[in-house]
Amino acid sequence: MADSEYAPPKVWTWNKANGGRFANINRPIAGPTHGKDLPVGRHPLQLHSLATPNGVKVTVLLEELLALGHHGAEYDAWLIRIGDGDQFGSGFVAANPNSKIPALIDRGGPTPVRVFESGAILLYLAEKFGAFLPPGGPGRAECLSWLFWQMGSAPYLGGGFGHFYAYAPSKFEYPIDRFAMEVKRQLDVLDRRLAETEYLAGSDYTIADIAVWPWYGGLVNGWLYEAAEFLSVQDYGNLRRWADTIGERPAVRRGRMVNRIFGEPSSQLHERHDATDFETKTQDKLALPT
Repeated sequence: MADSEYAPPKVWTWNKANGGRFANINRPIAGPTHGKDLPVGRHPLQLHSLATPNGVKVTVLLEELLALGHHGAEYDAWLIRIGDGDQFGSGFVAANPNSKIPALIDRGGPTPVRVFESGAILLYLAEKFGAFLPPGGPGRAECLSWLFWQMGSAPYLGGGFGHFYAYAPSKFEYPIDRFAMEVKRQLDVLDRRLAETEYLAGSDYTIADIAVWPWYGGLVNGWLYEAAEFLSVQDYGNLRRWADTIGERPAVRRGRMVNRIFGEPSSQLHERHDATDFETKTQDKLALPT
């Protein structure tokens, strides 16, 4: 069925009821809505996040760094419930003025350092610990190119396709068709690259893979928007091979659990403050949100 014609007004006005599932948290202004300080744990790295694809990027990298023996990468992961508007608390807005997860505060020096935007956090941590990022030359350029490719592409997958296909209160052909076309083009970009090399930046696993995997690996594995069949993801064999290889890494499996509040209770670790939390999860940590 063709979409009904819409004539944009001369001046846009905010309709608070518009926006579907996320109407209660979407707004055209920035800044906090309430006062709330962020908690502080015992580790220098304090992460405030939720296990969306952008949040998973950071917890995967932290778990990978710890697996390599970088003890300074120990971290506290605090849960930000975006559906409840936690991202608009004054403490979180101070950590990320854009009010989006994730936000990292590094308290390891004399002055706390805030880092926001998931790609910036990955780059900050990779440089801090000298891991998962080539030190220079063509390898570094390739890695950063794919990292920023993901940061520029994900809005088409998440805010575009994901919104209109899965979350919009009404379904219309044009936006779904437009964004599905772009997402399939992106899948083809990745599949062609991964026909040439094992990982996105070359033979080594890097922050480029860690950035892309929660989004596009999740999509081809059927974790995002229940859209795998709609997008014919079985056609992208190289991408599926790469997604499966990364998904089998123990650190990736752990990172995907952190700040997770959906799915099977056994897959959730609402907050993480020590490596032993994965083995000693208590019922309060596993309890589904009310």
